[in-house]
Amino acid sequence: MREIPDVFRELTRLKYLSAQTNRLSGGIPRSLASSRTLNLLNLRNNSLTGPLLLNCTAMVELNSLDLGTNRFNGRLPENLSVCKRLKNVNLARNGFRGEVPESFKDFQSLSYFSLSNSSLVNITSALRILQNCKNLTALVLTLNFNGEALPPDDASIVGFEKLKVLVVANCRLTGSVPRWLSSSRDLQLLDLSWNRLTGAIPSWIGDFNYLFYLDLSNNSFTGEIPKSLTQLQSLTSGSISLDEPSPDFPFFMKRNESARGLQYNQIVGFPPTIELGNNNLSGPIWEEFGDLKKLHVFDLKWNELSGSIPSSLSGMTSLELLDLSNNRLSGSIPGSLQNLTFLSKFSVAGNNLSGRIPSGGQFQTFPNSSFEFNNLCGERRFPCSGEASSAGTTYIKHSRRRSRGGEIGMAVGIAFGSVFLLTLLALIVLRARRRSGEVDPEIEEESMNRKEIEETGSKIVVLFQNNNDNALSYDDLLDSTDSFDQSNIIGCGGFGMVYKAVLPDGRKVAIKRLSGDCGQIEREFKAEVETLSRAQHPNLVLLQGMKSEGRASEVFDPFIHGKENEKEMVRVLEIACLCLSGNPKQRPTTEQLVSWLDHV
Repeated sequence: MREIPDVFRELTRLKYLSAQTNRLSGGIPRSLASSRTLNLLNLRNNSLTGPLLLNCTAMVELNSLDLGTNRFNGRLPENLSVCKRLKNVNLARNGFRGEVPESFKDFQSLSYFSLSNSSLVNITSALRILQNCKNLTALVLTLNFNGEALPPDDASIVGFEKLKVLVVANCRLTGSVPRWLSSSRDLQLLDLSWNRLTGAIPSWIGDFNYLFYLDLSNNSFTGEIPKSLTQLQSLTSGSISLDEPSPDFPFFMKRNESARGLQYNQIVGFPPTIELGNNNLSGPIWEEFGDLKKLHVFDLKWNELSGSIPSSLSGMTSLELLDLSNNRLSGSIPGSLQNLTFLSKFSVAGNNLSGRIPSGGQFQTFPNSSFEFNNLCGERRFPCSGEASSAGTTYIKHSRRRSRGGEIGMAVGIAFGSVFLLTLLALIVLRARRRSGEVDPEIEEESMNRKEIEETGSKIVVLFQNNNDNALSYDDLLDSTDSFDQSNIIGCGGFGMVYKAVLPDGRKVAIKRLSGDCGQIEREFKAEVETLSRAQHPNLVLLQGMKSEGRASEVFDPFIHGKENEKEMVRVLEIACLCLSGNPKQRPTTEQLVSWLDHV
């Protein structure tokens, strides 16, 4: 480790300094902390220590300050609001303690503010102060205020007029969702997960016109799911549009379920989501949820929901994840769900369902664990033969006969009691492991494992179109993306992150890296490549090649001529990223694909 040299006094025109992930130690040099020209200071993911000392009176041009993931300690600097032009502030993952200073109410330009993963206290005071920041659009307070109560409506909190993003997760907060939150009419992303909130989920949440990401999971909410959630405008007929607070700021990190790696997202990459799992919700799943045509993730697992699974859920045509496991649902699995062609993860395990498992569409790709602990049967999974059925009936009757005997009944009671205790213990351990596995929303992504790079660096990338004159190695892909650095991320496709890059021959390309987060995704990804590599159309990005080694796959596509704007390019990529059916018989032909593209 090395300290930052105090050499900035002579740099009278310095505007931008970015030195993240460099193992820097010590504090911020006085000459840098007093720069009158500095506009952006990014020292994220180092080992800087001590109190945070900035001469905000001198730093009149400072607009963006990112000191996340360091070892600063002490109290938050009271003079920070003196930096009048300061718009984006990330102080997450440091050792700050105490309360948010009263002076923070004087921030004039503050838009993005993250204090997550510190040791702050008094959430009521923090929200009362920060609501005075009239331009605040994104506020992240995760992993603070341990065990405090979320301030109620009588706590002198009016609300946040321009707030679009609010994340107060994993704080073990008590209380209920306060009404003052409804005043944030522009709210688009709300995450109150991993707390201890109780009561009913307010129906007014469905009145947010722009809300597309709602995570209230891992709380203790009761009552029915508000029917108003089926009318969220941004998930039915509205548009989802969210400008990043700052393109250089990390915002969200999620651990892959099937790999050791971490998946990175900017806010714009968040999938439209409703997460209500791990609560005590009861009642039905409303048929009207089928109107949410733009929803990608619908997670209701580990609740007390009852009734049947509505066949109308097939109307959620963009759905990629549907988890209804561990509820009290009855009836059968609607065959209409076979029409959800984008569905890559599905589970109804641990319910009271019966009947045959659908065999079409994506259902052939789901594992047995998606259907276990029901009375379901289906081809290649749970035989539907009369022998299996009668065996199950015999077991139930036999158990009932044995329960009539005194000694045998006692033995059965002891056995069931032991199973119950073991199951309860397992659930407690599982829940603890889940909580310990939660990743802070702004944790820094670690660099790619060097051994993996060395093993795959010399591998040759397979090029399409018989273009062997410009063979590429994996090292070329690493160099062109700076080892898949976060700064080169321009979007999140159906199978993974999309990176911008310039190949050694000067071609501008987009490289999609397979995340490996969904079941059977490797096979479906190759099916996409196989089909799209044959299709030629002006509305389709031309695939140039692919590499498939180890845990990751990369596909690279050229920018469409005249569409080098990154946002426009992501739109074109989304057209190309078709999630094809896992059933080869249902895979569209090249001619069908080209015909469809004519109408895009």
